[in-house]
Amino acid sequence: MCGERSAQLPSYESGTMNPGIDLQGTFIETVQSLGIPAGAAKALWMPLPMLIMLVAATVSVLVVVWLERKISAAAQQRIGPEFIGPLGVLAPLADGLKLVLKEDVVPAKADKLLFTLGPAIVVIPVFLSYLILPFGQNLQITDVSLGIFLWIALSSVVPIGLLMSGYASNNKYSLLGGLRAAAQSISYELPLALSVLAIVMMSNSLSTVDIVNQQAGYGVLGWNIWRQPVGFIIFWISALAECERIPFDLPEAEEELVAGYQTEYSGMKFALFYLGSYVNLTLSALLFAVLYLGGWEFPVPLGVVSGLIGVSESTPWLQLIFAAIGIGTTILKAYFLIFLAILMRWTVPRVRIDQLLDLGWKFLLPVSLVNLLVTAGLKLAFPVAFGG
Repeated sequence: MCGERSAQLPSYESGTMNPGIDLQGTFIETVQSLGIPAGAAKALWMPLPMLIMLVAATVSVLVVVWLERKISAAAQQRIGPEFIGPLGVLAPLADGLKLVLKEDVVPAKADKLLFTLGPAIVVIPVFLSYLILPFGQNLQITDVSLGIFLWIALSSVVPIGLLMSGYASNNKYSLLGGLRAAAQSISYELPLALSVLAIVMMSNSLSTVDIVNQQAGYGVLGWNIWRQPVGFIIFWISALAECERIPFDLPEAEEELVAGYQTEYSGMKFALFYLGSYVNLTLSALLFAVLYLGGWEFPVPLGVVSGLIGVSESTPWLQLIFAAIGIGTTILKAYFLIFLAILMRWTVPRVRIDQLLDLGWKFLLPVSLVNLLVTAGLKLAFPVAFGG
C-alpha cells in the first residue's frame, strides 16, 4: 500500500515531494478514534477501494457513452439525445436498463460454459487495472511496485475471453471476429509494451506514482510527452487498437462480420462487452495521462502557486485544494484524449485486416524497438534529463 511504498521511492522524491493527503491513513485514524481496534479499522478499509473502483469505472462509462452520442451527433450535424433527462444525460442509464431487462439467449449448439465465461474474462481484468491508477500522491487504491507490469499482464488476458466467446458461439462470424481480436491484440501488445518500457527506463520504476513524480517540478515542460514524442504516438495508436476503436474495429466490423464475437450475445452478457470496451477506453486515456501528460500535475507547478500566495504547501486546506485540482487535472487530460478517440470514429475510415497487421508488425514494432534503444542511449548521454 501507499505507506509501504514510501520507503522504496527513488532519490529524486525524497525530502522534496509533497506527501499530499493519505486517504487510507486518515480513514484508519478516524475509525480508531471511535474506539475500533487497528486491525478492524484496516479490515473496514479493504473493501472500500474495490467499491470506489467499481463505482468510478461505471460512472466513467456512463459519461463516455453520453459524450460519444453528443460528439457523434455534432459530427453528423444532428442534435443527439435530448429528452431523456437534461441534455439527454440519462440516455446511457436507459441503455443499460434496457440491456439488463433483455432476455439472455444462448444458442442451442453453443458451448454454454465458455459462452458464459467469455464476457466475464473480458471485463474483469479491465476493472482490476483501475487499481493502479493514481489521482494524487496518495490518491490511489494501491501503489504496487509492479503496477505497469500488472496492467500489461491483465490486458493480455482479455484476448483469451474474446477468442473464447467467438469459439463458443458456434457461428462463423463470431469465430472470425474472435480470431481477429486475438491477432489484433497480440500485434499491438508488443509495441504498446515497448513504448511503456521506455517510460519505465526513464523513471527507474514500474510504479505509476513514481512515473508521475519523475515528471513533477517543472510544470508542463517536465511531462514525458516532450522526451518521448515517438513513444506517445505508438502508445496511443496501440491503445486504440487494443480498445478496438475505429479505424481498428475489425473484430466487430458490422459490414463484414455482423458484430463479430458479439453476434450471438444478448442481454447482460452483451452489456459486459459494451461495458468492457468503454472502461478500457477510459483506462487507456487515464494511463496515457499518467505516463505522458504528468498525471495529476498541473501545467504550472503548484509549489509556485503556493509561493505566490504566501502559504506553505503543507497547510491542510491547501493540500485539500491541491488534491481536488489533481483529480480534476487527471480526469480532464483523460477526457480530452477520449474526445479525440470519439472524433476519430466519425472522421477516419476503417483499415483492412492486412493493413492493420502490416502497421503493427512492419512499422510500429521496429519503430518502438528503435525508440527504446534511442532512449537507452539518451539516458546514458543525458542522465539529468532522461533519468539516469
